[in-house]
Amino acid sequence: MEKSGSIDSLGSKPSSRQPSVDSLSSTSTSRSDRSAQAKPPSALSSDSVSTSAEFSPELRVRPKGTAKKAHRDLDKEEPQLLPNETVHDMAHDITYFCPFTGALRGTVMVTNYRLFFKSMDREPAFMLDIPLGVISRVENIGNSSSRGDPSYGVVCKDMRNLRFAHKHLEDTLKKSIFEVLMKFAFPVSNGLQIFAFEYGQVFPENGWKVYDPISEYKRQGIPNESWRITKVNDHFELCDTYPSTLVVPVNIPDEELKRVAAFRAKGRIPVLSWIHPESQATVTRCSQPMVGVNGKRSKEDEKYLQAIMDANAQSHKLFIFDARPSVNAAANKMKGGGYESEDAYQNAELVFLDIHNIHVMRESLRKLKDVVYPNIEDSHWLSNLESTHWLEHIKLILAGALRIADKVESGKTSVVVHCSDGWDRTTQLTSLSMLMLDGYYRTIRGFEVLLEKEWMSFGHRFQLRIGHGDKNHTDSDRSPVFIQFVDCVWQLTRQFPAAFEFNEYFLVTILDHLYSCLFGTFLCNSEQQRLKEEIPKRTVSLWSYINTQLEEFTNPMYVNYSNQVLFPVVSLRHLELWSGYYIRWNPRMKPQEPIHQRYKELLAKRAELQKRVNELQREVTNRSVSSSSERAGSPTRSITPVQTFV
Repeated sequence: MEKSGSIDSLGSKPSSRQPSVDSLSSTSTSRSDRSAQAKPPSALSSDSVSTSAEFSPELRVRPKGTAKKAHRDLDKEEPQLLPNETVHDMAHDITYFCPFTGALRGTVMVTNYRLFFKSMDREPAFMLDIPLGVISRVENIGNSSSRGDPSYGVVCKDMRNLRFAHKHLEDTLKKSIFEVLMKFAFPVSNGLQIFAFEYGQVFPENGWKVYDPISEYKRQGIPNESWRITKVNDHFELCDTYPSTLVVPVNIPDEELKRVAAFRAKGRIPVLSWIHPESQATVTRCSQPMVGVNGKRSKEDEKYLQAIMDANAQSHKLFIFDARPSVNAAANKMKGGGYESEDAYQNAELVFLDIHNIHVMRESLRKLKDVVYPNIEDSHWLSNLESTHWLEHIKLILAGALRIADKVESGKTSVVVHCSDGWDRTTQLTSLSMLMLDGYYRTIRGFEVLLEKEWMSFGHRFQLRIGHGDKNHTDSDRSPVFIQFVDCVWQLTRQFPAAFEFNEYFLVTILDHLYSCLFGTFLCNSEQQRLKEEIPKRTVSLWSYINTQLEEFTNPMYVNYSNQVLFPVVSLRHLELWSGYYIRWNPRMKPQEPIHQRYKELLAKRAELQKRVNELQREVTNRSVSSSSERAGSPTRSITPVQTFV
């Protein structure tokens, strides 16, 4: 049964836009530099011992002599509030039990966007700044000491578990600040608005305009003689979880599409995601066929897949990649689903990719969290990591995407990709294979287009998988599907460090704002729901924030080989745990040299060298023109040309 995900309560009323402020939020590193307010720093922050401070744009090298002044300023420093962010409660004499440095006493502030803790017990001051959207649950875990101080656990979605304690309240009628936290951390469950609907930051660029489906299909050469753009789903009547703009075979009329939709789970018919610019081999996506235990057939569906194959003149075969293990696919027949029979679909070959379902992935991430936070057991690290099966799942997803890319590129064969409903594993596979096949998606803007297209518009259920503002942390629909995809992208950047325009900080920022509820990019479950909630009108896009400071997210090693196809090695020996994301809270994992700062220095150096190259090229051109003039004026004079290679 489908769950609504309480979408109607995401935002109850429109909010007016406020004038721009200087920054998104304060970063909770103990060395925060407030002079950097002209540029918005990362909105998700960490404690002062975490490695995420490594990725913070606010980390600046201070001139000598400013450190003492900065520390004096820190004494009176409070978090810089965002537009429409309001303080709802503040409590003093709170103890935070840091797993790395021990107990710290300080002040806690709860706003409608964040939980902020600050302690002056140490020099420099210790700060913890957590968007409420990151919080999975708040637990009253009893007394913390012999004095019987109430203690609370804050379990986060980003691998952390935090623990606080406060003294008994003299006013027994007054609510504890952690009871106030429970109300504002789960706005959907408490009839409140998610903060993204109130946030009024104005950016120079409108990130909602990054992706236009017609423009993206035009870039791919669509429409053409074999594929057309249809508006049959303009009002989401064909499929309410698909986008309004779809690309289908040119010889299949809209009336037939409706009969095909009746045979596919949730009406998710096979539609084009990507077409090869030379061979015309395609990547198409859909949901499982509703064959059931009796092996039902659909002539319209069989004709449709034949049309997909015929649209590619280079091959007389079609590969159907079913993301599921074959046992699970067969079990789905009992629920009316199933998979394509090679007898019914002529010239089609069915391949199972053995990727497990959302419940297996959720349990795998839970085990990984137990292994990496707060402390890592060195003596059993490899066996403990293996027991989580996390990297095995990453391997299977990458291996599946590689097989798809190889069939399209090397085999010049069209492929159809599906799982059960076509919005989880299918999305992982199509987007990763497209990333391998098309260099455009490896640029910053191209990657944003890829996410908007394959994930947002094609109905990955972000609201249900992440649980924005929902206190029901045991919901069986929760799963780290998108996190796995970004992990796979990071694995690719490790194997091809010069092939991606974006850096690791870009990927970490995307995952941080997957949870933060600061932007509207990852809200709701489908395009239809986003239009109903007026998400583009009432919220800010994450791409607005990123695209106004591209230098923060640019890989200085990037080389634009637009026609290069990536074929990664997907054996476990070549995969590694993404410590920069999963273990970033552990101070022992922090690199000795700030990599993000080094990236920016390299970008500046590259710009300087590029400027020098341009100057030399102009000089060579001027010399060439000058020597040509001299030859024309003195025909008897012989000049040996100088060849300059830049």
